[in-house]
Amino acid sequence: MEDLARELLLIAQGNELAFNEFMNRYMEGLYYHAFGILSNKEMAEEVVSDVFLEVWRTRKTLTDIENLRAWLNTICYRKAISYLRKEKKYGKEIPVDELTNFSFPVTETPVDGMINHEEMDQLHCAIESLPPRCKYVFFLAKIEQLPYAQIAQILDLSLATVNYHVRTATNALKKKLRHG
Repeated sequence: MEDLARELLLIAQGNELAFNEFMNRYMEGLYYHAFGILSNKEMAEEVVSDVFLEVWRTRKTLTDIENLRAWLNTICYRKAISYLRKEKKYGKEIPVDELTNFSFPVTETPVDGMINHEEMDQLHCAIESLPPRCKYVFFLAKIEQLPYAQIAQILDLSLATVNYHVRTATNALKKKLRHG
């Protein structure tokens, strides 16, 4: 944590090398988040680029941010929605319910080596069968590991609704994988 605080201080002073390290640390997670919403590699890359451009523009205030990961995910979410709105010429807010094509990104974790490909396919199939909002909340909670309160704030939901979606997703996954 001390290293991050030092890095943020260097970025606030305009240190581009520190900013490159910062981008390398957060780029992959933001890409998966944007790709999950947009389902398009180029658009997701553009959104992530826009996120880091905004971070650079507001670099002097980075040390004041309490939860950096949640802040970055909020910017990513809003930029992805703005991109969708621009692409589809929406003139209004796009609620999470309208993100019908949110695709859960395939990520590799150290646990993957312990799970065979068939089990991984079953898990991804089970995740993809979740309702869009449930899948997205589950992604933010379990993959991005955002606090439930931050998810509620990002998506403009109540904390109880976030809890409900995570519990529903977890129970559905358990049931599908048991009977898989």
